[in-house]
Amino acid sequence: MQKHLLSLICCLFAISPLLIAQPTTDHNKFRQLNEELPTPNVYRTGSGAPGHEYWQQRADYDMKITIDDEKQRLDGDETITYYNNSPDQLEYLWVQLDQNVRAKDSDSYKIANSSISERMSAAQLKRMMPWFDGGFKIMSVTDAKNKALSYTINKTMMRINLPTALKPGENVTFNIKWWYNINDRMKIGGRGGYEYFEKDGNYLYTIAQYFPRMAVYSDNDGWKNKQFLGRGEFALTFGDYKVALTVPADHIVSSTGELQNPEEVLTKTQRERYKKAQSSFEEPVIIVTQDEAEKAEKTKSKKTKTWIYHADNVRDFAFATSRKFIWDAMAVKQADGTTVMAMSYYPKEGNPLWEQYSTKVVAHTLKWYSHYTFPYPYPVAISVHAGRIGMEYPMICFNFGRPNEDGTYSERVKYGMIGVIIHEVGHNYFPMIVNSDERQWTWMDEGLNTFLQYLTEQEFERDYPSRRGPAHKITRYMKGDKKRISPIMTNSESIYQFGANAYSKPATALNILRETVMGRELFDHAFKTYSNRWKFKHPEPADFFRTMEDASAVDLDWFWHGWFFTNDHVDISINEVRWMQFDSKNPDVNKQLAAERNKNVDQQNISFKRNREQIKQTYNEKDKGLNDFYTTYDPYKVDRLDREAYKKYRDGLGDEERSMLDAGYNFYEIEFENVGGLVMPLILQFEFTDGSEEVLHIPAEIWKMTNTTERKMKKVFPFKKEVKQITLDPYIETADTEVSNNYWPPKPQPSRFELYKRGSRSSENKMQRAERAKKK
Repeated sequence: MQKHLLSLICCLFAISPLLIAQPTTDHNKFRQLNEELPTPNVYRTGSGAPGHEYWQQRADYDMKITIDDEKQRLDGDETITYYNNSPDQLEYLWVQLDQNVRAKDSDSYKIANSSISERMSAAQLKRMMPWFDGGFKIMSVTDAKNKALSYTINKTMMRINLPTALKPGENVTFNIKWWYNINDRMKIGGRGGYEYFEKDGNYLYTIAQYFPRMAVYSDNDGWKNKQFLGRGEFALTFGDYKVALTVPADHIVSSTGELQNPEEVLTKTQRERYKKAQSSFEEPVIIVTQDEAEKAEKTKSKKTKTWIYHADNVRDFAFATSRKFIWDAMAVKQADGTTVMAMSYYPKEGNPLWEQYSTKVVAHTLKWYSHYTFPYPYPVAISVHAGRIGMEYPMICFNFGRPNEDGTYSERVKYGMIGVIIHEVGHNYFPMIVNSDERQWTWMDEGLNTFLQYLTEQEFERDYPSRRGPAHKITRYMKGDKKRISPIMTNSESIYQFGANAYSKPATALNILRETVMGRELFDHAFKTYSNRWKFKHPEPADFFRTMEDASAVDLDWFWHGWFFTNDHVDISINEVRWMQFDSKNPDVNKQLAAERNKNVDQQNISFKRNREQIKQTYNEKDKGLNDFYTTYDPYKVDRLDREAYKKYRDGLGDEERSMLDAGYNFYEIEFENVGGLVMPLILQFEFTDGSEEVLHIPAEIWKMTNTTERKMKKVFPFKKEVKQITLDPYIETADTEVSNNYWPPKPQPSRFELYKRGSRSSENKMQRAERAKKK
């Protein structure tokens, strides 16, 4: 630790602006995002709000769907009414054929990377070949008068050529008939499909992307008809749905929307239980019991029932059907006074976890997502249990989390199940209501949703083991190989490390904004403003960025640029600390300090130590005649002239200067370096020798005069106390990837290694271990 003396008080306070070089615009991390963001217009304003001429299209659907439980086939017949609310004349319409991603000639097979090793399973080899006969089989496309329409299928998109251009303000009605083979999700994957239960010979269908759906036509992109390759999800148009679902008579159906014919498909007992659930706000009511579901598993009815559902103002429609379903439900009272039904459907294989947790987690999610956004506007929110999947649709989602056959489960299974239910139910808000373009920008729904998932998990259980959200959980990814890290603002199909990029990093960025950059109050208001501005609309990234600034008066362009448009990481180091005090000119103080310093230096020297021990008597100690004035002269002794000079110096100072001189300040000049390139605020903890501490928050703008080539800057911190320890980012809130350079004096950071014996690890979970421990 070095202590330097300052002779000139004024030097600490007068810094000429002429000494500061302005970095070039190209390297300025605080430049505004004017070039990156689209120009505001009458449809989307510079504030981030929809413009006064904002418009969007609408598509209503009337569908009849049949599930063939013998052939695992879906047949469909739909009538679509498409409303042109745009100012443009449309000569053709684009319809999405998402199931064609499973057609044998699909590009998804052609572009999939693959390799072969010396040992390959049959399943691995089969996945390399397009063996499944998937994809839509379009039977007809006709107009409202049943006259054939011209159409062209281009892989996962179908263009319907209109005989007469659709003018602004007009609508057109047309019909499509189709069928397709339902995929086995457990073998070949997929967002929708079926799971086969070999023990009882039954199927559980989770059906999605099963009908030709209108593509979005928007003000900024025109037709959003980018091909579906399997990763980038969906851009969809709002509308009203009436859907008739014909399934085996002993099936229970869970669906988007509200059931229109309960008297025809539910027993009297089931209807009575459902009515009871509508006023049960504390505990779920079981509508179809496990015993009833197990009896249905054995019946395998050959008859059918048609369940009719209706949904208003939704962007999609999904359903699940099985004779294996247990069904429970409870009511959720919202802050605005409305009541929503929370429901769960699950096979017996999901118990005991699902009966205990699922519906209550749904209710909990509605409460907290609504707290941060807007009251949930739909009548129901449903969680369906399906193996190895987490997928979301309006009012309904499909979720994993299955116990072992003995009913026990690991912590990972439990918290994984709770987390996925929160996440997928949360998708009702993003993107089902705040309807972003998933195919272009995965982060706009997954990132925002994962952020709210983290907040909701923490409200569920204290110290809930959230996988994503806290800053320190993203550091390993961010400091990785830059060739394998994409900026967040990357198209969904081109992202490296998809989960970390589109889920974890944006969620972490928002949490840092909330906790460190903006503060909770400003952030929460701005986030809620964005959510309400764009509910039931189609936001783009610029709308989010601009709204967050508009509603908070915080310039965040530097943050969006660093976190979303680059792959830089956070690594800020304390390079050097200089400790300085005023030179008081007081001879009693200065000469004593000088004496102690020289004495300490001398006594540390190895020769000095050994000479003290080995030289018993020096020559002038024997011969006193060798002594003179300098033999006994003490240069550190204060005399009259020293005190007169000190008095003269103090008399020449003004009152303010004398006051500061007497205050006894310690000045710590710290040099910081932005090693990682991502600018962030500085959070500094100063621990003092008297045991007290102080935490200072320095805004990120402290870096505004640095650039990509000059990444160092200095700042002086004055204290009346002496500092013992300085810690940068003491609460690990900035995602700093290298903490070893965050301390002064430096602190060694331990790494751990494991000594283990080679062999298989136990697959026993803690519940099983506890049961085993009870036995003698």
